[in-house]
Amino acid sequence: MGKKMLLLFITMVTGVSGSYIANVSAATVETSSSQAADANTEITTPLKIDRLDPSIDRIIPAGATLQRVATGFKWLEGPVWVKDRLFFAEIISNSIRTYTPGKGTHIFLKPSGYQGAAPYGGLEPGSNGMTLDVKGRLTVAGHAQRDVFRFESLNSAGPITILADSYQDKKLNSPNDLVYKSDGSLYFTDPPYGLRTQKDSDPEKLLQINGVYRIPHALTQKAGAAPARAELQQLITNLPRPNGIAFSPDEKYLYVDNSEPKKIWMRYRVKPDGSLTGGRVLYDATSDLRPGNPDGMKVDQKGNIYSAGPAGVWIFSPDGKPLATILIPEKVSSVAWAGAYRKTLYITATNNIYRTYLNIAGEPLVRLR
Repeated sequence: MGKKMLLLFITMVTGVSGSYIANVSAATVETSSSQAADANTEITTPLKIDRLDPSIDRIIPAGATLQRVATGFKWLEGPVWVKDRLFFAEIISNSIRTYTPGKGTHIFLKPSGYQGAAPYGGLEPGSNGMTLDVKGRLTVAGHAQRDVFRFESLNSAGPITILADSYQDKKLNSPNDLVYKSDGSLYFTDPPYGLRTQKDSDPEKLLQINGVYRIPHALTQKAGAAPARAELQQLITNLPRPNGIAFSPDEKYLYVDNSEPKKIWMRYRVKPDGSLTGGRVLYDATSDLRPGNPDGMKVDQKGNIYSAGPAGVWIFSPDGKPLATILIPEKVSSVAWAGAYRKTLYITATNNIYRTYLNIAGEPLVRLR
């Protein structure tokens, strides 16, 4: 990595510039980031929303608040609630971390994406989206590792199984987000954001398409077995930057959003064999120039969609009608349901983790047919 690139990387991670940077090593930066994350302070403020439809009052309770529960990070992603804690990725520090209410944050796995000994040289060396299968196994979009993998237990030192790493003998771009269907198949998006340049012209990018894929038998793949590479299905080929992905509660529809250049949410009908048809634009927010893009999303039990977007978290009805935006003072990456009744919504953003409490329960991540 050249000196200018190193200084730029350190500036991004620490937010510090000037002559001090020249004497800071990458290891020092990572230590500082970890210490800042553990020194989190909870702050509660009134929830600010851009109310777009009166029906939002059935979702957001009167007097709702926004709690900042952890701070001091640089670009968070992939939140998922597991038992009593939130797992999330800090992409820039190449780590998966946990937040436990009342106990703070801890590093679960580092490195979580890029495994090389040399400096990565790109902006996003870590892992990205995460989800659970019906057996409770944490499944991860490897992002800069360019694969999809599964922990066989919640022991970070335990065995890991690679579920997908290539399509038609070409290495995947950088898997971004993922969701299981109740038949045990796994769907994931594959834009180039985990590559060093994040561009389609990146010299390491082997697939022309930034696709959406399906692993038919992800749930039943044996621990430690090689990926069933010949079975991997490429389902969507015409989105320039596919990102967040979620099923409707009845699994009749798959939602996929696109981050750029168009900021759109798409809806596809799911056929009995798991393939997709009838893709249509659910909503187009390209004209909204506020900070943030369509990114991670989830649905509630009524089928409403919650997604990162311009200015915060967008809430849509099942047919794509915008109901409100939860306004967040920084770019939002994703959301996750938590708590015994799944009415707690965690929000990951650039530097912080937030939560709020809603009236409608989130749809479970894992379902049995």
